[in-house]
Amino acid sequence: MALKVGLAGIRGLSTLIGFRSLPDVEVTGFCELDAELLETEAKKHRIPQRFRIFEDMLTTDIDAVVIATPMHFHVPYALSALEAGKHVLSEVPAGVSIDELWWLIEAVEKYKKVYMLAENYCYIPENKIIEAMARKGLFGELYFGEGEYLHDIKDWITYSNGKTSWRKYWQLGKRGLFYPTHSLGPLMKWFQPDRIEAVCCLGSGWHTAEHLRQEDTSVTLCQLASGKLLKLRLDCISNRPHNLAYYSLQGTKGCYEAPRAEGEAHKIWLLGMDRDTKSARFRPLSDFSDFLPERYRNATEAELAADHWGGDFFLIQDFYNAVANGTKPAIDVYEACEWTAVGLLSELSIMNRGRMMEMPQFQKDIPREGQVLKI
Repeated sequence: MALKVGLAGIRGLSTLIGFRSLPDVEVTGFCELDAELLETEAKKHRIPQRFRIFEDMLTTDIDAVVIATPMHFHVPYALSALEAGKHVLSEVPAGVSIDELWWLIEAVEKYKKVYMLAENYCYIPENKIIEAMARKGLFGELYFGEGEYLHDIKDWITYSNGKTSWRKYWQLGKRGLFYPTHSLGPLMKWFQPDRIEAVCCLGSGWHTAEHLRQEDTSVTLCQLASGKLLKLRLDCISNRPHNLAYYSLQGTKGCYEAPRAEGEAHKIWLLGMDRDTKSARFRPLSDFSDFLPERYRNATEAELAADHWGGDFFLIQDFYNAVANGTKPAIDVYEACEWTAVGLLSELSIMNRGRMMEMPQFQKDIPREGQVLKI
């Protein structure tokens, strides 16, 4: 199936390696509000059609769009694209309000086009190894996981020309876990087929940048329907080195920990590796590389050079397969909305001193009758 794709937003260019590796795909359109950036990047990457207005790109013969704009445009653009008969690959998070998430689900169900969330952290090679091992039961019964996103972005609240950035409002102008899916997505894949039932969030207060509404650190707890627990930490304020992808996992038969600092290794321990836990020693995750999916092991250097540790390449493969072959999107609209809602509920929780907030029942296989958001 020949597929023509349009990219919306400068970050969409990160998908080019993936799309151009597929023989039946052509990136024909690029939409960017900044006229100079539009012309420069389109010429550099040999994209023939250029647009400053998203709806204009939708009138062309493209089949799918990548929405890689600031987060408050994700749902409006997705709704327009779906109504125009285009498939959608959307950057994270899926939307910026609970209402938007319901509108998104309704549009996907109505127009019956592919919608997939581009949560590339689910595709990090180490995270795929852990997912495969969890599916095999090597950790036993999983009951606790944590994810952290530590990334000082205080300087991003203004552009290079001195004007205020959208991040001043939609990220650092919000409280709670405004950016949940990088930390949460891989955990939810490990814990499948569970779902999130309730969310609570507390913050550390303001110590580094009191002019911002986001607190230095926030910690969000997610109670799963099974009763198991996930812990998520967000810190985009503190003066510290970045750690964009820390995870840990605990099960009845083993555990996993990602590196805390540069130079450290991913490490794992499984019951049976030592006589008892008193003498237990971690082993490097690289010892378990046989659990890496075959397509990762067979990938070329160019494919692995895609952004986010090569994850962007495999994400594009999955999106193409969903469009061309009718396979279920790797991260469908129901998962996208549930993961995104964790951030929205965390904001309500932190403003109510950590009150537990019930998750709306987004998942398609769960009855929606009587759903109530308890505040």
